[in-house]
Amino acid sequence: MPDLKSSNYNRRHKPAKEFESRDQYLEHELSIMKFKRWGINLPYRDYRIEIEDWVPALAATIGKVVMVTAMVAAFATQFGLSADFVAENVRFELLIAGLLFVVLFSAILNPNANLAGTHGPMIPLIPLIAAAGGHPLALGIMVGVFGLLLSFSKGGSKLVKLTGDGVRGGLLIYLGAVGVISQIGKLESWAESVGKSSVSFMVILAAIFIYAYLARIKMRWLAIPLASLIAGIVAFAMGAPFEFVTEPGLPNINPLYWWGEDTGWQLGWPNLGHYIAVIPFAILAVAMWSPDFLGHRVFQELSYPKDAKNVLMDVDDTMAVASVRQIVGAGLGGGNLASSWGTYMIPAAIAKRPIPGGAILTGILCVLAGVLGYPMDLAMWEPVLRVALLVGVFLPLLEAGMQMIKDAKGSQSAGIVIFSSALVNPVFGWALTMVLDNMGMIGDKERGQSLPLSDRLVIPMIMLIICVVSLAVVGQLPGIPALL
Repeated sequence: MPDLKSSNYNRRHKPAKEFESRDQYLEHELSIMKFKRWGINLPYRDYRIEIEDWVPALAATIGKVVMVTAMVAAFATQFGLSADFVAENVRFELLIAGLLFVVLFSAILNPNANLAGTHGPMIPLIPLIAAAGGHPLALGIMVGVFGLLLSFSKGGSKLVKLTGDGVRGGLLIYLGAVGVISQIGKLESWAESVGKSSVSFMVILAAIFIYAYLARIKMRWLAIPLASLIAGIVAFAMGAPFEFVTEPGLPNINPLYWWGEDTGWQLGWPNLGHYIAVIPFAILAVAMWSPDFLGHRVFQELSYPKDAKNVLMDVDDTMAVASVRQIVGAGLGGGNLASSWGTYMIPAAIAKRPIPGGAILTGILCVLAGVLGYPMDLAMWEPVLRVALLVGVFLPLLEAGMQMIKDAKGSQSAGIVIFSSALVNPVFGWALTMVLDNMGMIGDKERGQSLPLSDRLVIPMIMLIICVVSLAVVGQLPGIPALL
């Protein structure tokens, strides 16, 4: 048994009753923790599990079910696979995430590494990947390899440091605004399709009042479970259809089954041509990581006390964990593409909780959802799903972005990143605006002049070239045919 009294954290820990408010207790907890990097970190020796940790755990589980289902379904459509395949592969991915990675890496070995979630921006590219002759296993391995190279070279943290506040703020505002509009539109479309058009209005209206009230009383960390619960109740009371259809069970865990010629993916093992075909897509996937990871760390920086630097997410280590999770998960047969887990990190930061406590709960919930089946149906029900994403991810993104725009200089950079993101996508917008911002053409000119040549021009230009070439190869530049 570990000696709990030997922990520096335990010596500095104080019971919550000794503080005037819960908020003061949570901030004190953040300020006294210091995790071992690639060591053994244990609950109640190096950190505690609090009631607030259930919020990011619930949000992460809902997000995981939804995003993995969307990704696996996109693959299944291209390869002519059934809905049963999708359900079984999603279950398998929940077990892979919960048993192998969430608890092992983010709760024990390196709590400064965020959980490895799902790379949502890659979902629209899956038809292109299949058309180019790509193979899910080859894609997963190449994404992992490129991710490890970026992590080992400390490229991720370097790019975060080179991204100014104006660029960060504009990127968050764009992602938040586009996400809010998209989720409301999808809920309205669903409501119309089931003949209950008024449901979407009432559900969103209820979510607005709940979110506003929780913000007023400084309990926004309750927004996801409370708003999702009320959204489900309102929708069901108004006659929106819902039923449990996914029964309890276990997926096949044999990689030979998943990568067989006539079983699982029915694609067999990839050959050299498959690996060559997915290279540009893998480069683009990893290029998308930096702005994504940046947005998640920003939430911690805005929500945590200034002396809580020891519990901030390490971008390079998160990239390493996501890369390993990608290679192992794909090798076992999963259809997920990994990234930093936004539906976990953003609620955790708002709740002022470090990564590991909620990671344990997330792992447990993912396994339960995969085994029981029925929670998957509830998490994927449109009112619950859309409201959870609205109040748990996209509205906080908007708020955080606005908080980072502090002057006219920052608004210039924010405006350009929003403009250029709308032109192509957030990856292009981030890369282009980082170059302009660091060169002093927009934003804080003094900041650009203080940077060495490599930081001011060389590294940002290399990143921009990589992004533009990758986007051009896969046909993501408007009006330009795919070069692949």
